[in-house]
Amino acid sequence: MTGEFRNRGKVVVAAGIGINLALGVLYTWSIFKGAIRDSIETGGPDAFQWSLSSLNDPYAVCCLVFASTMILAGKSQDTFGPRITAVIGGILVGLGFILISQTTAYAGWILGFGVLVGAGIAFGYSSATPPAMKWFPPTRTGRVAGLVVAGFGLASVYIAPLAKYLLATWGLQQAMLFFGIAFLLVVSLLATFLVNPPEGFVPKDVDRRCSSDENKESRARFKEVDVAPSEMMRTSNFWLLWFLYFIGAGAGLMVISNVAGMAKQSLGEAAFWAVVVLAVGNAAGRIVAGILSDKIGGKKALASMFAFQACLMFLAMSVMQAETASIVILLFLTTFIGFNYGANLAIFPSFTKDLWGFKHFGVNYGIIFTSWGVGGFVMSRVSQVLNASTQTYSTSFLTAGVLLILGVALSSLIHNEKEILRREIAHDKKPLMTP
Repeated sequence: MTGEFRNRGKVVVAAGIGINLALGVLYTWSIFKGAIRDSIETGGPDAFQWSLSSLNDPYAVCCLVFASTMILAGKSQDTFGPRITAVIGGILVGLGFILISQTTAYAGWILGFGVLVGAGIAFGYSSATPPAMKWFPPTRTGRVAGLVVAGFGLASVYIAPLAKYLLATWGLQQAMLFFGIAFLLVVSLLATFLVNPPEGFVPKDVDRRCSSDENKESRARFKEVDVAPSEMMRTSNFWLLWFLYFIGAGAGLMVISNVAGMAKQSLGEAAFWAVVVLAVGNAAGRIVAGILSDKIGGKKALASMFAFQACLMFLAMSVMQAETASIVILLFLTTFIGFNYGANLAIFPSFTKDLWGFKHFGVNYGIIFTSWGVGGFVMSRVSQVLNASTQTYSTSFLTAGVLLILGVALSSLIHNEKEILRREIAHDKKPLMTP
């Protein structure tokens, strides 16, 4: 890979991270929700006239639209390329925020934040990772995917304090208008840097790094496949990965949806720090899991993350049962539960690419990603019902822990020949002698 191509790949990765840093506004909904609640409770002619029970509805709709639109967005990425797809995402997110800046109506926020922003996030998110991965060899796709999606997890670290400042200075409506214009411009600008490599491009260490005859034989077998969505859905690997993603994402989103309430019991007004450390852990998990996936394989990385997450869930049970929870332990749990949740967002794109190739990657990963939406919705609802009936978070953590242990067992059934070939190739790292 020449210096020019190497630098081009880094630019595409940086642009993908930047786009996800904007689209990660989804994780800061709790900040907007607090402002809406204050408006409802304060009242007045321009106040929000919602019922308190409907405060989470725009966020819930946004998550479902995000997950379900990933298939259409993936098809756009595969057909029209990452630039056009990302621009569509920027326009939709921008229009959604501009719409909600002009209304306090419940229906307006469902349409603006729930539908338009949700669809826009899907288009932007689906356009960022595929072109970045194509510029790098198979031995680095995990870490590249982890870096790109880390932006989404890290977004609330800057958006949350920025939103608090804008809400205090300008008010909710003007803050939404600012975000709408900013996201439209930033995402559209960064989209211009999203380019696929030229046809026939082969990253350097796929064809030149190793010299042994055995290694050359392994490389000859390392061929990309192009599996269509309909064919993918007929494989056992698809249904296995879909269910595993459901468990991993659902367990993480269950905690994310409750973290503010849990932290408030111990941290009071400083509960904001739980959101920050969760975001940092979320982003770090994506990067570390991507690197780990390249080093030891996605199957082992996934099993390790699920086992670690299960231990954290059982630890959380005892912490929540204590009359006074340690702030240090609570922040530790929040950070590493976020870490393990974020790991899913790096490992599963890498699995999708390995098993079914790049040609239909957008649609294929979009279909796999529906498990994220279903898992988040189902696990959050189950958690809410269990919390209401038992008046404790412990049963929710127990349920998630048991599912994660099941996930550890099921992960052993994944068959990924690319990982086997990668290990064979890695045994010989001597460069070829050039004439």
